[in-house]
Amino acid sequence: MSTPPDDELLFQDETPKPAAPDSDCNLALYGAWKILVVDDEAEVHDVTRLVLSGFKYKDRPLQFLSAYTGQEARELLAANPDIAVILLDVVMEENDTGLKLVQYIREVMQNHFVRIILRTGQPGQAPEERVIIEYDINDYKEKTELTAQKLITTIVSALRTSCDIATIEANRRGLEKIIEASENIFELQSLEKFSTGVLTQISSLLSLHKNAIVCQASGFAAVNHKGQFNILAATGEFQPHIRKNVADVLPADVHALFVKAVQNRTNLFFDGKRYIGYFCSRNGSESVIYLEGCVPLSDLDRQLVEIFFANVSIAFDNLHLNKEVEDTQREIIHTLGETIEWRSHETGNHVRRVAEYMYILADKYGLPEAECQLLRLAAPMHDVGKLGIPDSVLNKPGLLTPEEVVLIQNHPAIGYEILKSSQRPMLKAAASISLMHHERYDGTGYPSGLQGEDIHVYGRLAAVADVFDALMSDRIYRPAWPVDQVTTHFKRERAKHFDPRMTDILLDNLAEFLTIRTTYTD
Repeated sequence: MSTPPDDELLFQDETPKPAAPDSDCNLALYGAWKILVVDDEAEVHDVTRLVLSGFKYKDRPLQFLSAYTGQEARELLAANPDIAVILLDVVMEENDTGLKLVQYIREVMQNHFVRIILRTGQPGQAPEERVIIEYDINDYKEKTELTAQKLITTIVSALRTSCDIATIEANRRGLEKIIEASENIFELQSLEKFSTGVLTQISSLLSLHKNAIVCQASGFAAVNHKGQFNILAATGEFQPHIRKNVADVLPADVHALFVKAVQNRTNLFFDGKRYIGYFCSRNGSESVIYLEGCVPLSDLDRQLVEIFFANVSIAFDNLHLNKEVEDTQREIIHTLGETIEWRSHETGNHVRRVAEYMYILADKYGLPEAECQLLRLAAPMHDVGKLGIPDSVLNKPGLLTPEEVVLIQNHPAIGYEILKSSQRPMLKAAASISLMHHERYDGTGYPSGLQGEDIHVYGRLAAVADVFDALMSDRIYRPAWPVDQVTTHFKRERAKHFDPRMTDILLDNLAEFLTIRTTYTD
């Protein structure tokens, strides 16, 4: 449809002036602003491009997309959901094509972010008052009033609004992610896994690059290790450096800033793409997150990071309290287990080795990590029933009489009786281990003569771990066996004394078990 002479755009009357600088927004770091021109007159497209050529807003240029029909506009909108502004004619192939397109954008596409500027050469077809009330448009201009400067002013106003809406939407999505991230990582109960979860979520939150580390030193560790920060969890290039001192990993200049952040108890953004986040929990534990290789962080990004860290610091508090309780429980159990072993003239390190053997066996057997950790804690209680056995029997260097054999074979049941009333998961696991660690896979064990998988998996795991360490250790009635004799015994007793699958795990991973034995020597 032709545009009448008196509808010509009056762009030639004014010289465009540059837009005044504005504050940054969340989209300022990305590509050009997309402007969709929808008009059936080619001249309108050409003049619009001419007037706005070279124009930038927030240091971003304009990218023009052209549609000459309502259908072409729909296709371009579908292919470019990031269009910021639409300059839309009303009368094209039909008298209300532009208005139908507005309805389609808002109601069908559910796009409420794009700014729609209706500009018409025939205002009678779409009176301003009716259109403004009935349609979700953001501005209404008659083509005769759109001089060059007014077009620029209109575009700047629309882009500023688009930027503000994008910032609000980014805030909303960021806060949603923080809530979701907090829920996810709060389920992680170990400091290492929690720290890894923090890294994953903060990287997702900010769409970060590959490298990040989390360092943590509790107040006690700072005293015992002279304030040394060790890497607790890592991603990217820092992955191989877990448990290393940060000073040995970061370049000297970056480490100096790391130290500065800790000393000043503050967060640092530097080089545009590096971030050091410091926070101290209520119990005095200090945690630091170092991120690098990310896009420059906007003010919004920094606010999201600080909100996220505020949540994380609360979780760190709880984890440190839980860890303190667990460490206390572990120490008590190990001490009790060692006391039992000393009473039978066996090394206290036996219970430590059995605990580590149990963890490896359970892990490679396929039990969940939480259950493997539980068995590591419960294993030292496997011989607690020996408290009910007289020293004269427990430490007899020679062969036991039949009566003494019956007596010593009561210790699994005695241990079970001691532990069975507890409702604590760790002590319930210890009760099962104590009761069944002398059962045999072929049903010839004691105290109940259980067979195969009727023996609780904890008992089958403990049987392998306990016998392996017992054979490798000196006893009052015999010296330690050499490794090849121990492995021969396990091969012979596979599916007889020991669960065959667990026996295979031991033999296939023998080096790991021998490393534990070397670590916790007698």
